Formats: sequence, C-alpha cells, structure tokens
Amino acid sequence: MARVKHAVSSLKRKKKVLKAVKGQRGARSKLLRTAKESMRKALVNSYGARKKKKSDFRALWITRITAACQAEGTSYSKLMAALKKANIALNRKMLADLAATDDKAFKTILKTTKL
Repeated sequence: MARVKHAVSSLKRKKKVLKAVKGQRGARSKLLRTAKESMRKALVNSYGARKKKKSDFRALWITRITAACQAEGTSYSKLMAALKKANIALNRKMLADLAATDDKAFKTILKTTKL
C-alpha cells in the first residue's frame, strides 16, 4: 500500500488562512501561526461587531427622534410614553426616518398623541 502524505491538504489549509489575512500588516499576513491567531481574533471581533451594530443603530434612531422632538418643544421620553398610551405601534426606526425625511408626517404623529 502506498504511503499517504498530507502536503496537498495542509498547503490548501495554509493558503486559505493566508488569503483570509491578506490585508494585514507584517507577520500577521506572512507567518502561519500569527496569521491563524490574527484570523481567529478577527472572526471573534466581527461576531461581536455584528451584535453591537444593532445597539448602535438604535442609539442613532433615538438621537434623531430626540432632535426632532426638541424642535417641536417636547422630549423623547414624553413622545414614547404618549405613543404607548395612544396604542400607536411605530418602531424607532420608522419614527427616526419620518423625523429625518418627512417633517409633516412627524408633526401629525405628535398631534395624534396630543403633545
């Protein structure tokens, strides 16, 4: 029986790792061990960043709604309480979009909540 060598598969794995860290500086993109560490760290960070992106966008929407509310002489918290009391189910993303693009519609919402 012929002897099995793993040169092809190990080179394939090495190539895959080095391609993944191609844009990084120094040894991170050249040496296999540091490249593997760098890739693992990058994957961990990208996972966390995908989770963080959701809270970042929520904070952005709240900031936009707050700015529009202050222009109308009310506060964000009063608006959200009034929306809940009036059973208006608009999420923050849609409210922020209305506040940024359609000022007339946002004012109408404020009037319906009696603020």
